[in-house]
Amino acid sequence: MGLFRMGDPEERQRRHSTPRPVNYKPGTRYTNGYVILTKGEHHDIRIIHENENLRFLPAALQRAVQFLKENDLAAHEPGKFELDGDKMILQVIDQDTAPREQLRPECHRKYVDVQFLAAGGPERIGWYPDLGDSETDENLLDTPRDICFYKNNAHAREGIIEMQPGSYAMFFPWDVHVPAIQVDAPAHIRKIVIKVAFDTCL
Repeated sequence: MGLFRMGDPEERQRRHSTPRPVNYKPGTRYTNGYVILTKGEHHDIRIIHENENLRFLPAALQRAVQFLKENDLAAHEPGKFELDGDKMILQVIDQDTAPREQLRPECHRKYVDVQFLAAGGPERIGWYPDLGDSETDENLLDTPRDICFYKNNAHAREGIIEMQPGSYAMFFPWDVHVPAIQVDAPAHIRKIVIKVAFDTCL
């Protein structure tokens, strides 16, 4: 996702040993096709069959999106499956959306999340950049789950991504995200997450 700001380069490198986009400029469009959000904006995310910018993505992320295009994951059995060992992992999840206040922001360090809404919904996903100013609620980054849950940050400039069946979003290690937010009422969703090892995207 695009970022609001990245903070001082040396300070960010000290807090998070995760590379940032080298071409970051406020208001610019990134090669993954997403634009910088501002607080409270609602954005439709990319539809799986509209991939005019797919060629600009790292090869590993291109393979993930291609897998989503070529497989009927709405009919796939739920569970966790290795697509390329621990370098690319498929998660097929059935869940219900919930009010934003009941959900925890999360981020990852070892993997990029490619999140795809296969069926159901609608769904919203909250997103804001990880600037190192959020309070940790539960840190599982050193476990196979590779996830850190934050407490809600009242100062975060959280944007909203509108998801519909067939749409996908990518979240990099510097992206805090809050999936499965309800729109008007709880809704059942079939959510697909392909976790792509970040070091294969460099």
